[in-house]
Amino acid sequence: MRTPTMTPTRRALLALALLAPLPAFAHGATVGDIAVTQPWSRAAGANGTGAGFLTIRNGGSQPDRLLSAASPIARSVELHSHVREGDVMRMRPVEGIPLPPGATVTLQPGGLHVMLIGLKEPLSQGGEVPLTLRFERAGEVQVMLHVGAAGARGPMHH
Repeated sequence: MRTPTMTPTRRALLALALLAPLPAFAHGATVGDIAVTQPWSRAAGANGTGAGFLTIRNGGSQPDRLLSAASPIARSVELHSHVREGDVMRMRPVEGIPLPPGATVTLQPGGLHVMLIGLKEPLSQGGEVPLTLRFERAGEVQVMLHVGAAGARGPMHH
């Protein structure tokens, strides 16, 4: 019996079919002039603390501000920054994150980030975590944080 060969067209269709079920986190979310991309987290245990990281772009002509975040998977959610106190880096809550017009702000390990405090269930590698972001002008948008490995330093790329 002869095995059919894969034509370039069949290969392209197969690739599209395999990409179709990828979750929404790969595409980010938009609300008003605000675009949120690369939302991700790290694996963490239940009852512990997790973190959310993402990139926010203000494509508008007016400033905006990330005011807060919420997730049903955490007892509380706070916006945080890392601050150097002598030779020690400490996390501190921030009241909000300014988003100047035309600017891009990246929430990342060692900098600004979202703290998920009192996790109700573990953040398992390969899973997703819903996160609602509330902006001063743009309003609310929900993104899904893709959970990478416990020691991940950046988002997983697909």
